[in-house]
Amino acid sequence: MRIDYDTVSKTIASLTEGETDDVALMATVVCELHHADDRFDWTGFYRVTEPELLKIGPYQGGHGCLVIPFSRGVCGAAARSGEVQIVDDVETFPGHIACSSSTRSEIVLPVRDGAGTLIAVLDIDSDRPAAFGPGDAAGLGAVLDQVFGRL
Repeated sequence: MRIDYDTVSKTIASLTEGETDDVALMATVVCELHHADDRFDWTGFYRVTEPELLKIGPYQGGHGCLVIPFSRGVCGAAARSGEVQIVDDVETFPGHIACSSSTRSEIVLPVRDGAGTLIAVLDIDSDRPAAFGPGDAAGLGAVLDQVFGRL
């Protein structure tokens, strides 16, 4: 099954209405996204907990890495650059951190609050190569803006 971003966005909006705690929001978003698409093998947030450092937040799937510096991996690249990272083959990404041996491709999006401050990255891994594209970046970005852009 492929995700219907409009439907998921509406569901997440209704579930998170009035909530302001970012961890509660992240947990709800991750749960809804992870179960909406069978390409999503691991879905989670890495939170900015100190300068240049990400720590694991709410996630669905197998174990994730606990700490990721901005200087390493796909998540670090998204945090460092502030740009969406779509990686068709993680084996070809310089400095890729192999948190799971089943990951073949991934998409990572910066998560910003209403003031534009980077608060996290959303990391979605797939056990399929080239699983993500620009439509996913747009759909996921809209969900993140809707939920976290009001904080």
